[in-house]
Amino acid sequence: MTDIKKPKKPRGVASVIAGRCIACGARCQSACPVNCIEMTDSGEPIVESAKCIGCLKCVKVCPTEALEMFFTPEEQKLLAELAGEAGCAVEEELDEEGQRIQKMLAGYRGVWVVIEQFEGVTAKVSWELLGTGADLAKTLGVQLSAVILGQDVRHLCNEAFEHGADRAIILDAPVYKNYRTQPYSDAICHLIGKHKPEVILMGATAQGRDLAGAVATFVKTGLTADCTGLGIDDKRNLMQTRPAFGGNIMATIMCDKYRPQMATVRPHVMHMPELQPGRKGEIIHEAFAPLEEDVLVKVLEIINDRDGKDQVDVAAAEIIVSGGRGLMGKENFALLQELADELGGVVGASRSAVDAGWISHSRQVGQTGKTVRPKIYIACGISGAIQHMVGMQDSDVIIAINRDPEAPIFQIATYGVVGDLFQIIPVLISRVRDLKSKNGSYEPERAAA
Repeated sequence: MTDIKKPKKPRGVASVIAGRCIACGARCQSACPVNCIEMTDSGEPIVESAKCIGCLKCVKVCPTEALEMFFTPEEQKLLAELAGEAGCAVEEELDEEGQRIQKMLAGYRGVWVVIEQFEGVTAKVSWELLGTGADLAKTLGVQLSAVILGQDVRHLCNEAFEHGADRAIILDAPVYKNYRTQPYSDAICHLIGKHKPEVILMGATAQGRDLAGAVATFVKTGLTADCTGLGIDDKRNLMQTRPAFGGNIMATIMCDKYRPQMATVRPHVMHMPELQPGRKGEIIHEAFAPLEEDVLVKVLEIINDRDGKDQVDVAAAEIIVSGGRGLMGKENFALLQELADELGGVVGASRSAVDAGWISHSRQVGQTGKTVRPKIYIACGISGAIQHMVGMQDSDVIIAINRDPEAPIFQIATYGVVGDLFQIIPVLISRVRDLKSKNGSYEPERAAA
């Protein structure tokens, strides 16, 4: 009895689609393993069909899909026959490198959120990320894990479960009492090597940015910072959306050949998940702890600046009155403070006002400041640069006051007032005071509007 050899699936040859190439810089040529692509003077590819092996690398790397695989009529007929025998579409034949990557990716499963804490108190962004992580884990069909490092922090496991975590991986040791890059990054890298998560999320705080960058460097994977949106595509890749080119466009970044996929997210960008009191989960205790004498950085003293002169937490405020270049000077922020006091809110600012030295950086709202999500945001004399709007566009009610009717801020405003803020704000303050004196109590949203 002789074996009947099954015909191999045709691989085709690369072909250029007219009118699609944008001359991106010869990506297709650099990706070709057999040097069958030459570039014209205008930066467009020419494929030497006789050399092409149909590896698809040039097709995959092209950002505008200007290359496709060409099959002869005979090859198309064979593809149809193979598909008919299989009862479905013929799967793409992977080369050796593709098979290696596919096998590696299959070994990583699970979504992690690294919980940031100081003296046993958790940063709110960690709980916000558990809500987002739960959605990602549900889409992937995996568990959501909270990774907790510190000393005497077991109580945070129960809080993590109540915010949506399925399990908590905890490292509790004196060496983790205060954050230091070396022991924390060593610990996370150890856990990655042992448990192999496919997604790791951290807050885009000072600590989170430092830790995420160190970990991504050590494990040689990609990291997207300051994400404003996260999702999963049909190949289990994390779609990481963030502002790019100075905030003028939103870019979606994917790390499709490396694991874990890592992203940081700024506070107040994601919604806080609904608390589920009494919810339980699995606690995994890990014993890994570097020796204190091996840690190069020592914490000699912790200086708490919470008692400083300007420690207003703009990000946590429910009502924010912000000023920009239209305030004309530092002294005019007293007018905004007066309105904020009447409404029970705080004063914020745009980057231009901060750069001018009119107010401290801790009050800055925007891409390079703080991301806020108050119930009411009043923008006074702020034109609405994209960097500013990225940081406040999710406010429940946005009230914009500006002399320029074409100011971009009006595009996202719930209510817009075209006029001189120095005339409008005093009237607004007077109206709020009248309402308070008549009613004793009032609804801030109505008063502000």
